[in-house]
Amino acid sequence: MKKTFFRSALVAMALVPAGAAIAVPTMYEKEVARGEEARIIQSPIGGVQNSKWYDYRINVNETRKELASDLRHATDIEDLRDAYSEYASELFQERGKYVKYMAKRGYRVPQVYLESL
Repeated sequence: MKKTFFRSALVAMALVPAGAAIAVPTMYEKEVARGEEARIIQSPIGGVQNSKWYDYRINVNETRKELASDLRHATDIEDLRDAYSEYASELFQERGKYVKYMAKRGYRVPQVYLESL
């Protein structure tokens, strides 16, 4: 049986042209989650390492663990969508809470503006 499987796999691979990309649809929720993941604050605002900074980092790590657990236990596409949606929402909320707290203390998130030359 193993030989038959490998032969059919080799035949299937031979039918796909070299360099051809197989289009795999992605979920909207996963794209939103990846966008939120890219916005995770990597260093403390204003260089101030206070309890809110550590709380933020702990909550981000906990959210990542929760996503991994939810993905392991997902049984259908709806479970996957719910997991990614919840992940994105929690990352957004945690960042918002941390930024708001630091803004009240007079620290702002640095922003870079690019101008066309």
